[in-house]
Amino acid sequence: MARLSHIDAAGRARMVDVSDKPATARLATAVGLLRMAPETLALALGGGGKKGDVIAVSELAGVMAAKRTSELIPLCHPLSLSKIAVEVTPSVDGAGLSVTATVKTTGPTGVEMEALTAVSLACLTLYDMLKAADRGMTIEAIRLVEKSGGASDDFKREGA
Repeated sequence: MARLSHIDAAGRARMVDVSDKPATARLATAVGLLRMAPETLALALGGGGKKGDVIAVSELAGVMAAKRTSELIPLCHPLSLSKIAVEVTPSVDGAGLSVTATVKTTGPTGVEMEALTAVSLACLTLYDMLKAADRGMTIEAIRLVEKSGGASDDFKREGA
């Protein structure tokens, strides 16, 4: 069984010491889906929501969330991020909006949590801005699809 890096020998939670790790280029991409009724999707894509352009606002929310990940997740390191790109597009199946976040840094630890946090908050922002039209929306399939850099192997989800 793999050892959990955030648990010490006594079973206490701890922040991983990365001070001896070399700074390397790191990248992570995460995705998620907000499933909704066709009428809600049309409203979101038309830019006519009561709260403004829901797609632009949710993309900004995702960027802001990535920058604050260490404040939200207790054992995450604060990182100097060199790129955060959040994109909201119609899903391939036409059932909602797909959110993709890519985050980059050069440092001693990865940016997977920043990419996942960006997607999560972008989806939550979309939900908040569209809930007046559709309370039955669901946030689904938030997942890491790619990670590179660092000592551990690169990761690319099959079918992503």
